[in-house]
Amino acid sequence: MVYYGTLGPACASMNVLKRMFRQGMNGMRLNLSHKNLESSSEWITNYLAAAHQEGIIKPELLIDLQGPELRIGRMQLNLEWQDREMIYLDTLPLPEIILPYLVEGQQILIDDGKILLEVIERSGDLPEDIRCKVLRGGKVVQRKSIALPGVTIPVPTLTDADKENLKVAKEYGVTGVMLPFVRNKKDLMNLREELEKNNAGDIRIFAKIENLEGVEILPELLEVADEIVIARGDLGNAVDLWKLPVLQKEIARQCRMVKKPFMVVTQMLASMETRAVPTRAEVSDIFNAVMDGAASVMLTGETAVGRYPVEAISYLIKTAEEALLYMSGKEDMIWD
Repeated sequence: MVYYGTLGPACASMNVLKRMFRQGMNGMRLNLSHKNLESSSEWITNYLAAAHQEGIIKPELLIDLQGPELRIGRMQLNLEWQDREMIYLDTLPLPEIILPYLVEGQQILIDDGKILLEVIERSGDLPEDIRCKVLRGGKVVQRKSIALPGVTIPVPTLTDADKENLKVAKEYGVTGVMLPFVRNKKDLMNLREELEKNNAGDIRIFAKIENLEGVEILPELLEVADEIVIARGDLGNAVDLWKLPVLQKEIARQCRMVKKPFMVVTQMLASMETRAVPTRAEVSDIFNAVMDGAASVMLTGETAVGRYPVEAISYLIKTAEEALLYMSGKEDMIWD
């Protein structure tokens, strides 16, 4: 089983990375929504060197592309909205492609749904003509995701930045590529074609299921992807939150049927971004993901920016190993 953390300022030093490897970590994700491979070279060098020093010959290194995901642009202002506040969108650097879809009644999810807006009035074609009510407020951070529930927006599979990163992926030791918001088989074929064009055809493709389109066409994705990623952040924005466990179980079931590896990710130990000990619900979540047959599990903000990256990866791995032990039939050892 592969245990992934996410590279970020909280865990990028050699000392922290070596301690994480000693806990049993054998893979790391790098989110390229905010950086590129070149600007992350110091982190990657530290990661590979720490792995070598800890006796791990070829550690897994996944890059998470921008892909067909919409994000807020770079911001000059600090924005923080309160619940029930009325705002205009001229202060928010939106992707132009979404403007035609911002009609009255349309909801807008920002930062994996942490912030929720609803369009109340539209008097013209510009952002300053669009008035919204803040249904769920918070601090707005640049380059965070933005989604319009119920709307399909025609976005290319790969951004120019993605293509530049794929050109040098082999050079940086990348072993897998995560494609967000996979909408169809063609998205994965486009990615495979780009990898092969750059002599990187052996790099594995991880298809992130983050919307209902991905869920509905999962059978065709299983034919092309090397691994399926149940990415519960945006997937949880696509449906009522209480329906998310059903989708997770169904995706896992379909993967098991054809023996396709799958990963479970997002908020597995979210409380450990600020606390040294997880909640009971979080460790149960990890345990159940492994019991469902997950081939890998991943932490994101817990290791990238959290206060306790070593402790978080330790809880992830120890909990997963308890599940594997239970599944092996050695129930009498789980209380040791």
